[in-house]
Amino acid sequence: MRKTIPVIGLACSACSARVEKHLSGLKGIESCSVSLAGRTALVEFDPAIISLETMKREVNDIGYDLVIEEGRNVAEIEKREFAALRRKTILSWVFTVLVMCISMRWIDLGSSLTVNISALVLALANMLICGRQFYINAWKQLRHGAASMDTLVALSTGIAFLFSAFNTFWGDAVWGSRGIEWHTYFDASVMIITFVLTGRLLEEKAKDGTASSIRQLMGMAPKTAHLVEKKTKRDTDGNIVEPAVVNEVPISTIEKGDLLEVRPGEKVPVDGEVVEAESFMTADAAYVDESMITGEPTPAEKKKGSRVLAGTIPSQGKFTMRARQIGEETALAHIIRMVQEAQSSKAPVQRIIDKAALIFVPVVVGIALLAFVIWWIVGGNAALPQAILSAVAVLVIACPCAMGLATPTALMVGIGKAAEKLILVKDAAALENLRKVNVLVTDKTGTITLPNQNVDFTKADDLDLEVRETLKPHAREAMEELQQNGVEIYMMSGDKDEAAHYWAEKAGILHYRSRVLPQDKENLVRQLQAEGKKVAMVGDGINDTQALALADVSIAIGKGTDVAMDVAHVTLMGDDLRALPDAIRLSRRTVSMIHQNLFWAFIYNIVCIPLAAGLPHAFGFDYQVTPSLASALMALSSLSVVLNSLRLKVMK
Repeated sequence: MRKTIPVIGLACSACSARVEKHLSGLKGIESCSVSLAGRTALVEFDPAIISLETMKREVNDIGYDLVIEEGRNVAEIEKREFAALRRKTILSWVFTVLVMCISMRWIDLGSSLTVNISALVLALANMLICGRQFYINAWKQLRHGAASMDTLVALSTGIAFLFSAFNTFWGDAVWGSRGIEWHTYFDASVMIITFVLTGRLLEEKAKDGTASSIRQLMGMAPKTAHLVEKKTKRDTDGNIVEPAVVNEVPISTIEKGDLLEVRPGEKVPVDGEVVEAESFMTADAAYVDESMITGEPTPAEKKKGSRVLAGTIPSQGKFTMRARQIGEETALAHIIRMVQEAQSSKAPVQRIIDKAALIFVPVVVGIALLAFVIWWIVGGNAALPQAILSAVAVLVIACPCAMGLATPTALMVGIGKAAEKLILVKDAAALENLRKVNVLVTDKTGTITLPNQNVDFTKADDLDLEVRETLKPHAREAMEELQQNGVEIYMMSGDKDEAAHYWAEKAGILHYRSRVLPQDKENLVRQLQAEGKKVAMVGDGINDTQALALADVSIAIGKGTDVAMDVAHVTLMGDDLRALPDAIRLSRRTVSMIHQNLFWAFIYNIVCIPLAAGLPHAFGFDYQVTPSLASALMALSSLSVVLNSLRLKVMK
C-alpha cells in the first residue's frame, strides 16, 4: 500500500531526515520519503505487517506526529498551529522588548542585581512559555541519539541563560575578584527564541504559497450533492404524477449507484454516467465545462450514457447522473493524489542533503565546542565570556533549515505550477530529468493528429489523410519550439510512408518512421539512448507502452489509455501540445532554482560559521557576530530560500 501521511512538528531538514530514517527502519515499510516543505511522509508499506497506528506511535516517540485519523482535518491542525505560533512569537517579542528596556536601563530598576534578576525572570518565562517546545523536542531526540534545529536552539539559549544566571549571583566573587569584567546575556537567550519563532512564522506564511496548487485542486471537489431519493412517476401520457424527491446531502454519504441531480453552475459531485439531460439548446443534452480537467475551453456535450467527472461544472442545462466512482476513486482524487505524491517525492540531490543533515547538527555542536576551547586556551579565563558567546553564536547561526528547504520548496512550486498548466508530474526525479531531454520520440495518431469523426473506415485506404485525421491545434507551433530549444524530434507512425511524410511535414517534424510496430518504437528509443541521448517518449495507447517504459522520461496524453498513463512519468491532461515545451522549460527553471537555493544555503554556512566562531579576531579585526544577530541571520537565510522558490509562481 502506498499512502501520503501528513507529519506534524517538522522544523528543519534534520527533522525530516530523522523521521524518514526512523520510519524506513521499521519492519513492513518498503520505502519512505518525508518532505519538509510539504510536511508529508510518502510511505509504501505492507498493512499485514505494520499498521498506521504503529507508525504513529513510533513517530510520536521521537517527538513528531502523524495525522492518520479520519476525523482530524490537516488544514485545521495547521491553522491552529500557525495561530499558536503567531501568539508565541508576539509574546516573545514582548519579553524581548522588556528585557532590552531593562538591560539598556531604559527602565530604571536601581541596582545591577535588581536589573539582572528582573531580566532573568523574564528570560526564564520566555523559555518556558514561548520556547518550551524546543526543549521538549531536544530532549526526546537526545533520548534516541538524534539532534535537530531544536537541539541547537535549546543548547544555545540554555548555555546563554545558565552562564548569565551564574554571573548574576556569583559574577563578582568569581570574575570580579580576578579583575575580569563580566556580563549577562539574558537578552541573547530571549532574542534567539524570538528570532527563531519569527523566522518559522514567516517561513510558514511563505510556504503556504507553495501548496496553493493542491488547495486549488481540493477546492474543485464539492462538499455536497443533490441525491435523488425517489424516482419521478409519470402517467400513460408521460405527464409527471409524482416528482422525484431531491435532498442535499454531504458528499461523504454518496454510494455507488446513487442517482444525483446536477444543476447549472454546480460542481459534479462524483464520477458517473448521465442518465438523462436537458438544456435550452436541446432536449436530450447538457453542456459541461471540463477545462479544469482536460484543458478544453469548449463545453463538452453530455447525453445519456456520457461520462462526467467530479469537479466539472454544467455551463448549460442540467442532468441526472448515476454515481460510478466515489471518494478516492474519482479522476479528480487521482489527480490530487498524484500531485501530492509528486510534491512529497525527492529529487536525487535531496537524498544526499538529507544524509548530510543527519550529521550536520552534531558537527555544528563540535565546531561550537572547538571555538569555545580555542578561545579559552588562547585567552585564558579573561576570554571565557568571549568563548561562550562564540560557541552560542555558532550553535544559532548554523541552521540546517535553509539547506533542507532549498530543494523541496522549489519542487513543490514547480510541480504545483505544472499541475496548474494541466501537466501532471509523477515524481521529483521526472521533473529533474525533463531538463536533460534532447530527443523526443512521438506517436502520430492520437498524439500529433486526431482521427476525424463520422468517417467510413471500411474504405480507409481510399480516403484522403486530411479526411481520416486532422493535425492537432498548435501541434506545429509546439514541435517548432521544441526543435528551436535543441530537442530533436522523431515521429513514429504505423501508416504507409506517404501518410507519415505528409503529417511529419505538416507538423514541422524533420525525422519520421513509417509502418512501425510497438517493437520498432522501443528499438528506436534504445538506439538513441545507446548514442548517449536523453530520450522522452510521447504516446497515448497500449502500442506505445513498451517505448514509454524504456524512455528516460515517458509522457502520456491524458485522453489516452489508462495503461499508457500508468507507465508515464508525466501526463498531459489536454490536447494542447504546447504543454510539452512548457514542461521542459518549467523543469529547467525549477532545477535552476534548486541550484540557486543550494548555492546560497551552502555559502551562508561557509561564511557565517567562521564569523560566528570569531575568526575575524585571528586577522586583527575586532568584530563579533552576536547570538542575537546570529539568530536573525539564521531566520533570514531560511526565509530567503522559500521566497526565492516562490518566484517560480510568477514566471511565465
